[in-house]
Amino acid sequence: MKTIATPRKFAVLLAALLLCSLLIGPFVHAESGSVSKARTTWLWHTALIQTDSSELLDFAKSQGVGILYLQISTKVDLASYRSFIRQATEMGIEIHALNGAPDWALETSRPKLDAFMTWIRDYQRSAAPEEKLAGIQVDIEPYLLPIWKTDYAALVNQWQNNINQLVAQASDIGLPLSAALPFWLDNYKVPDNEQTLSSWMISKFDSVTLMSYRDSAKAIYDTAKTEFAEGEGMNKKIYTGVETKPSKEGNSITFYEEGIDVLNEQLVLLEQMGGSQSSFGGIAVHDLVGWMDLAHQKLAQ
Repeated sequence: MKTIATPRKFAVLLAALLLCSLLIGPFVHAESGSVSKARTTWLWHTALIQTDSSELLDFAKSQGVGILYLQISTKVDLASYRSFIRQATEMGIEIHALNGAPDWALETSRPKLDAFMTWIRDYQRSAAPEEKLAGIQVDIEPYLLPIWKTDYAALVNQWQNNINQLVAQASDIGLPLSAALPFWLDNYKVPDNEQTLSSWMISKFDSVTLMSYRDSAKAIYDTAKTEFAEGEGMNKKIYTGVETKPSKEGNSITFYEEGIDVLNEQLVLLEQMGGSQSSFGGIAVHDLVGWMDLAHQKLAQ
């Protein structure tokens, strides 16, 4: 999920991107025609908020983004976070602190989790109301570790313990906690339990974003059906993720080859399909840099 190309200098593309947003239009609800408030996206290039905050946020707003997951980097100064979040707040965009790595599932990595949550707690205490974070998202993905195949039960037990700790800390800070998860966790069970791993995860987080990456609305929707049902029973929201960047897993995973027009068409259809599910939270586009690149590619044609 975090494989990203070197970012463009967005400042020189601002006029072109804003023109493109006018040409393609913001995402809309298929039925009402109103701009969606449920769009979310990720920003892994945290350093960009120091130089290109207006360009990033202007594009995000033009596409109806309501939540932006921003990776926290200690290499970025606090003043830049405050300024970026203040601008986003003025635009009606929530900023959620983002971080994670596969080894965050291991007990030996607990200090990393604690450091992340401590940073958030300290930041919230010093930030003005309009500069505060509105939530937290973790992206852990422990199935990328070798131990997933060699000692699944031990790994999942550690992952569960770390999540329980994160949930408690987020509650103390007073922020909702979400997670990015693969769509196929319903194929796995909690060790020594018949509960699906997806169900357990959904029960712990305030919302879940599925990496349901496919290049058609129907395929994306179909990957999320089980999680929609599990979320409905717990009154939890499930966001469906789409990919805009090149993928080593094949062209069917991403809209990179199809381009921005097809992306927009399929997201309208996905939103219409998801509207039949009470647990459907919205659509998450991975990621903001890739999204802007697709828009730029349209102009370059």
